[in-house]
Amino acid sequence: MTFPKELRYTETHEWVLFAEDGTATIGITDYAQDQLGDLVFVNLPEPGDAVSAGESFADVESVKAVSDVLSPVSGDVEAINEVLADEPERMNQDPYGSWFIKVRDITGQVNLMDADAYQAFVASC
Repeated sequence: MTFPKELRYTETHEWVLFAEDGTATIGITDYAQDQLGDLVFVNLPEPGDAVSAGESFADVESVKAVSDVLSPVSGDVEAINEVLADEPERMNQDPYGSWFIKVRDITGQVNLMDADAYQAFVASC
């Protein structure tokens, strides 16, 4: 299992990458995709939709269950990863190279962990 140092992590197993232009890219962690199993469907918001920190913005269906994906930040959806509509399994193959949404105009965020803290958190799960 990997824990890229440049990302920040939530207790609900989402990752966020803050860019210099003020946007945030959001996905699910290696741990999350492993726990979910093979993803078969991803339901994403539309560009322009608002997301709220700690609230669901998407759901994923796996061979095991349907699960909500929570936003680590509040803001507006700038872009969605349209590839996931046809190839949700990309989240299993490359959870850090795949992403769900990019958010702009960020106005808030949940408590985030660095890679070391998240790795310790996962070890305690």
